[in-house]
Amino acid sequence: MTNMMKALVKAKPEPGLWMENRPVPEIGPDDVLIRIKKTGICGTDIHIWNWDAWAERTVPVGLITGHEFAGEIVELGRNVTDLKIGQRCSGEGHLIGKHSRQSRSGKFHLDPETRGVGVNEPGAFAQYLRLPAFNVVPLPDAIDDEIGAILDPLGNAVHTALSFDLIGEDVLITGAGPIGIMAAAVARHVGARHVVITDVNPDRLALAAKVADVVPVNVAQEDLKAVMAKLGMVQGFDVGMEMSGNQAALDQMVEALVMGGRIALLGIPPGKSPVDWSRIVFKAITIKGVYGREIFETWYKMIAMLENGLDIRAVITHRMKVDDFREGFETMRSGKSGKIVLDWT
Repeated sequence: MTNMMKALVKAKPEPGLWMENRPVPEIGPDDVLIRIKKTGICGTDIHIWNWDAWAERTVPVGLITGHEFAGEIVELGRNVTDLKIGQRCSGEGHLIGKHSRQSRSGKFHLDPETRGVGVNEPGAFAQYLRLPAFNVVPLPDAIDDEIGAILDPLGNAVHTALSFDLIGEDVLITGAGPIGIMAAAVARHVGARHVVITDVNPDRLALAAKVADVVPVNVAQEDLKAVMAKLGMVQGFDVGMEMSGNQAALDQMVEALVMGGRIALLGIPPGKSPVDWSRIVFKAITIKGVYGREIFETWYKMIAMLENGLDIRAVITHRMKVDDFREGFETMRSGKSGKIVLDWT
């Protein structure tokens, strides 16, 4: 194996990423080395590409980016005994600490010491990735590398969707990005009755209808209340999933929920937002903030669902060689795509 590799690097404090040759990572006794086969482009990667205020204060210049991946283990640290060379895998991109109360009690996804692969630490937009063996998620034969490369965002969708009981419930999802669309598919898979997904992007809404049995609503052109009436929803939605980070969408969701409705909040608003808390109080609405994936409960659940009929492949709209990464990022930035998978083989 050569000691150099291709990698996409945030080489300059300005918009863009750059392909560079970097040394193959050296692994420690508790790590594995993964040969990357496929990677997905994430919304976080777009923030890093754009070099917005969040990226500027978070991401060190010179970092190898990327955190959605599938690959094959090619080297094991001397303490690693439960994995093997040649094993196909994806992995949890949140690198946790071992000292906090949350981590020591097994609530790994809430650990305040968490650092992100491709955000704070060298990432997966490279031919090789060093990863703690603890973070490795082996892939069963039923899940190919293409789907393996988007398990990270699917995990966000699964964590959000399974925050509340959905069996027989009417569900409203605001924001038809890839994660919102996958959450809609999960909601239908686990037994929700009606699933309505809203956006103002007709391309994303058309994709949602292709991926899952949902009702897409363009709120710039359609009245959500009229859609609810057509579906026979007298009181409103039981569960909401806010995926857009748009204040108007959250306000509309609060109004559309039943008394005692529940909201799982994944979307991140830009800065502070005014909230009508009295409306939330008087409707007795429960709001849960969702971050990342439950490590590793979400992984177990989503792999089981994929093995038992959950089909989200249509959310992948573009597949391209990594040498065409600029086209991939521009397509993602246009808002006219679903997931984009880069091939590193």
